Amino acid sequence: MRFRPGSKLDTGQVRDRRGGGGGRGVAVGGGVGTIVVVVVLALLGVDVPVGGGTDSVSLEDNQQLSSSCRTGADANQNEDCRIVGVVNSVQAYWGDTVEGYREAPTNFFSGQTQTGCGGATSAVGPFYCPADQQIYIDLNFYDDLRSRFGAQGGPFAEAYVIAHEYGHHVQHLLGTDAKVGGDREGETSGSVRLELQADCYAGVWAANAVETEFIEELTDQDIADGLDAAAAVGDDRIQERATGRVDRESWTHGSAASRQKWFNTGFRGGDARRCDTFATNAL
Repeated sequence: MRFRPGSKLDTGQVRDRRGGGGGRGVAVGGGVGTIVVVVVLALLGVDVPVGGGTDSVSLEDNQQLSSSCRTGADANQNEDCRIVGVVNSVQAYWGDTVEGYREAPTNFFSGQTQTGCGGATSAVGPFYCPADQQIYIDLNFYDDLRSRFGAQGGPFAEAYVIAHEYGHHVQHLLGTDAKVGGDREGETSGSVRLELQADCYAGVWAANAVETEFIEELTDQDIADGLDAAAAVGDDRIQERATGRVDRESWTHGSAASRQKWFNTGFRGGDARRCDTFATNAL
């Protein structure tokens, strides 16, 4: 994945909370088993309410980001700038596609932070909070994606994660997340359908990414890395790695095969109208 060197990055769409202490965030205890349960519930998902309040972010927090990340050339050289570029591209696409689209900031944090959905730690993975319509990610998650979840990694694997979370923002703006209700566990649950649709939306963005004029090129290997990341965070893969068994009744995000299928559906079709996971029995 390469960015157009002359494209202008907008760091105003990203808030850098790293190094600020993260407010009153609570720690997730209980060892690896508890962390895995939390990840299954929240990894690449919606909200994990734990407390209240949000951190305030001053302009000074973004000074280093804004001075370092100015163009696509910077995005080709620096991971932080690359994520800024992905955020810019994803929002440019949905801004042109969804009537009344409202930009959602992505927050970089380290360790723990406060959100409109409560306190959160790095253990929950990247997530979208519908209460404040913001995305939160500890960038160290990308190391976990490789070391803990067995993904190959790569720049587009990172982009897939961000695009999935913005898929949740689109769902919230359209009211799709309200369809889930209390149907939050099981192979065909509302939660799984919501997650698979977000995967599909990530694929739709990928199909149109070059047209946003931030990204210059996506290769077949980039898409393969995205599909590999989608599979790595399938419920069945996570459960097998954690416990050696698969419990379909507790799924919240979908199987590895389903996550790949719906990303591919979006990528090959390039049209969000093909992503209605709530209207099909073939997940």
